[in-house]
Amino acid sequence: MAKEEVHKLIQQYNNELNPDAEATAIILAAGHGTRIKSQRSKMLHKIWGKTTVERVSTAARRGLRDANICLVVGIKAASVIQTIGKQEQQVFVYQEEQMGTGHAVQVALEALPDFVKEQNIYVFPGDIGLLQHATVEEFREDFRKSLSDMMVLTGKYEGDPEENYYGRIVRVPAVDINGDPTKHAGNVISIMESKDIHALSPEKPFQVKYDGDTFAFQQRELIEIAEFNTGVFAFRGKPLFKHIDKLDADNVQGELYVTDLIKIFNNEGLAVGASTARSNRDVLGFNNKSVLKGMNSLYQRDAYEKLKNIVRFRDPEDFFVNDETVEKLITLDQDGTTLDLNIGKGVYINGDIDFGAGVEIKDGAHITGNVKIGNNVLIHKGVELSTYEDQELVVGDNTIIFQDNIVKGNTTIGRDCRIESGVNVTGSDKYPTRIGDSVMVKGTSYIFGSI
Repeated sequence: MAKEEVHKLIQQYNNELNPDAEATAIILAAGHGTRIKSQRSKMLHKIWGKTTVERVSTAARRGLRDANICLVVGIKAASVIQTIGKQEQQVFVYQEEQMGTGHAVQVALEALPDFVKEQNIYVFPGDIGLLQHATVEEFREDFRKSLSDMMVLTGKYEGDPEENYYGRIVRVPAVDINGDPTKHAGNVISIMESKDIHALSPEKPFQVKYDGDTFAFQQRELIEIAEFNTGVFAFRGKPLFKHIDKLDADNVQGELYVTDLIKIFNNEGLAVGASTARSNRDVLGFNNKSVLKGMNSLYQRDAYEKLKNIVRFRDPEDFFVNDETVEKLITLDQDGTTLDLNIGKGVYINGDIDFGAGVEIKDGAHITGNVKIGNNVLIHKGVELSTYEDQELVVGDNTIIFQDNIVKGNTTIGRDCRIESGVNVTGSDKYPTRIGDSVMVKGTSYIFGSI
């Protein structure tokens, strides 16, 4: 899509930002991710039914308590914009040429209104699709309580240090190169990339200056640092706006990086802190399909753990229930409703779904859209129940829908019905289908827009 068309689309989808908001979140969603080896934008790959950038945006919005959201888009910009859609307190900014994370933040700040300078600004990579709003909320609280002008969210690497490819968080040690105590112990000096650490001499100590003191680190000491950079940052607005243009591209990649702001802030006498994430999995990003698959498996495991005492699964590793339905089922359980819901192997449930008690869904059934299922309904193998966004499909109490049937659209099936195999039922907005109580529809039938 041409640049002019992208800007027209952005104008169409942008909404007003709130000058009274405490924070603005900048979400970096411009990259394609060449290592993922896909025609689709990296940010549009799905984790448990939702794109990774949607999950990051939702976590930021909830965790920062109704913050303004700025999404920086680039490659596949139109797809990202249309997937996210128009939302309150949200704008899109176009990064025509991808020149690093620091450049993406520069582009965002140039486009944002002046009142953002008075807010706290958070930066999120768009690929950490397991990020939970509780982690964002804790990071927000740590930053608000701190005296830091910049803060990085960190994780703790738990595997073999030689396999840790994340950037290491280098903090001020307790003593300097001369063994004298330091007054800034624990402050962040820099983030060192793994490849740069491995390029150091194993014999010669690596020296770095901080606030007039000199510190020395052995290569092995740096390799074994477990604290790593997640790519999530917090800033006070004024110093970020003031110093963002001091970034330079003096590196092998010739790009501007957010991490270089640590050195700039330190040189300006500004405080840089760090906060460790509640869970490493919350800040896991992906660069290839195998890691993405692993992230999806983690999300599935979470869904099972939440529902295992509420729903009976025939195969805990082969099902899909979307987030909204999971939350509905948990709420019903907390309210004392006993569902006795049975879900077969390979069942797919995605949409605004309501369940009565005693529902059984056999293997391979798909239920999507706006579907209301009554009590003691039996849905056999391979059944498809679906609607478009503004339609409603209702299945009454004690009804049986037999194997491989398709029921879709604006349709109501009454109580005590029997829909035998080979039946296709469709209702449109203009011509809804209504099936009354105690009706048997024999096999190999097609019903459209009928009462």
